[in-house]
Amino acid sequence: MTIAQRIAEIRANLPESVRLIAVTKQVSVDAMMEAYQAGIRDFGESRIQEALAKSEQLGDLPGLTWHLIGHLQSNKVKAALERFQWIHSIESLKLAQRVDRLAEELGVKPKVCLQVKIVPDANKSGWQISELLEDLGSLNQCKNLEIKGLMSIPPLGLDQAQTLALFERTRQLAQEIQAQNWDKISMQELSMGMSGDYHLAVQAGSTMVRLGTILFGERSP
Repeated sequence: MTIAQRIAEIRANLPESVRLIAVTKQVSVDAMMEAYQAGIRDFGESRIQEALAKSEQLGDLPGLTWHLIGHLQSNKVKAALERFQWIHSIESLKLAQRVDRLAEELGVKPKVCLQVKIVPDANKSGWQISELLEDLGSLNQCKNLEIKGLMSIPPLGLDQAQTLALFERTRQLAQEIQAQNWDKISMQELSMGMSGDYHLAVQAGSTMVRLGTILFGERSP
């Protein structure tokens, strides 16, 4: 099956309200061009240097949106802001405040998601629920960030029922935050779901799914 056929098959089963982000880590520019020709306009990268190299080659394509979905080191924030319109992995108040300061210097207003850990997971970054709720007042002071929603990644080893419950709890948390009516914090978006669990994420209310393997095949770790 070609990349275009895979994209068409997935799109046919995705609600129109769900944004399909093609995760292109270790994917060739030629394969990205195939995805673009099949209608993909949202590309997700986790490594800034790789994204910069690709974006230079794809820079002439109209309508592209770049999403940073991987861990953002504080010393890479400026480079990230110069390339990505979306940052899904804002994982702490300290990082949010640094992104806010540098965004002001660069005159940009990135759209961001706040990464949450619904259940403890030593292998993932992000806020625990109680920590995030405590930090909302400070996050609301970040005037150069467009805080759009939450991002969550389930720990390895969950079964389908546990994964669905995690996604549903993420949606509930977003609703709880939205109900507080912050000036600078919106909870319109839920960045949830990857190749192995996106159908559960969509069932739970995801608005953005991050799909790589299911579109482009297996890649090296």
